[in-house]
Amino acid sequence: MKDQILLNLDNPGQLEKLYRTDKPTFKRAFKALYPDLQGNVLASFWNERLNFASEEISWGSSKELTFVVVASLIAGLIAKIPTMFHINEDFFYPRNIGFVVFPALMAFFVWKNEMHKRNIIVLAGATLAGLVYINLLPDVNTSDTLVLACIHLALFLWSLLGFAFVGDRSNVGEKRLGFLKYNGDLVVMTGLILISGGILTAITINLFLLIGIKIDEFYFQNIGVFGLAAAPIVGTYLTQTNPQLVGKVSPVIAKIFSPLVLVMLLVYLVAMIYSGKDPYNDREFLLIFNALLVGVMAIIFFSVAETAKTSRSQAEVWVIFLLSIVTIAVNGIALSAILFRISEWGITPNRAAVLGSNVLILINLLLVTIQIYKVMTRKKDIIEVGKTIGSYLPVYFIWTIIVTFVFPLIFGFK
Repeated sequence: MKDQILLNLDNPGQLEKLYRTDKPTFKRAFKALYPDLQGNVLASFWNERLNFASEEISWGSSKELTFVVVASLIAGLIAKIPTMFHINEDFFYPRNIGFVVFPALMAFFVWKNEMHKRNIIVLAGATLAGLVYINLLPDVNTSDTLVLACIHLALFLWSLLGFAFVGDRSNVGEKRLGFLKYNGDLVVMTGLILISGGILTAITINLFLLIGIKIDEFYFQNIGVFGLAAAPIVGTYLTQTNPQLVGKVSPVIAKIFSPLVLVMLLVYLVAMIYSGKDPYNDREFLLIFNALLVGVMAIIFFSVAETAKTSRSQAEVWVIFLLSIVTIAVNGIALSAILFRISEWGITPNRAAVLGSNVLILINLLLVTIQIYKVMTRKKDIIEVGKTIGSYLPVYFIWTIIVTFVFPLIFGFK
């Protein structure tokens, strides 16, 4: 990209094409080149353009707003299917909760990225296959494979969303890292929307109570459900059209929470030893332990995504490195615990799923930690850590396919 910018420094049209083709890489390359380009009028223009932060909120075009409104209404109607068609909620929601929002988000990025028809067909076919398959599984309340399939189907749909987010771009590694950052931004924005919606709901219900009208049941069944379904769709739209809304919040969250999580994890491990609790003989504790592991790993990935995008101070890299080391230790404990339980009581669908997940996470953490160490020794740039994370994401996608579609067959729907 640097060579292309220098080669086309006097060609405004080609510079614009390079920028539109791969904005993140163009910005990073231009920022590195600009100290040597000061005095060039066109370079000065691009410097101002790339560093200008608009304070106004953009609501996009009328087509985009129409799409968001229609998608939100459709998502709300999907969530209302059990009520409208008298379907058992205990059957419908565990199997289909992912289909309330993920298809709408996929459609948004397919539209924005102008994906090739072939890729759209693959995406739609995979989504439809998941929908048909999960609803054809036997309705056995005690089936562990059904629970695992429902959980991993949501992760499968999340992976398909990542496919739609990346689109047909050539710079796949960086777009995958951008997908992780999008998820962090979406959590922040959706959280703010839900908090605001919760306040509005409380005010509305209590205002009607003051005049003797009780609307809480009607409100939640006919308005609240649409609001919950629309929140991530609206959140996605706002983060994509107004990246400045959370662009300054997310890095701050990453910088604050990374060291706090590191301290919490160290204190927790010490407290676990003194409490006498262990994941070897306590099944519930092992599940919580694994949930903690996944949460901490997500924070590491989000921190890397934010650090790669903004600053890369040595202190931040050290925090991420230490957090990765401690998380590997936590993973080692969880992995040894599940191996112990398998050796004592045999293999089950849950133990097989936890074992596979822990092995994949351990390999991923080791790869990331090695890259972070190279960054600390000045052998690699922090962006290489992000590329390592992005290149490993398809492995998790394959695992979701195995657990969702293969496990029920292998274990006889037990």
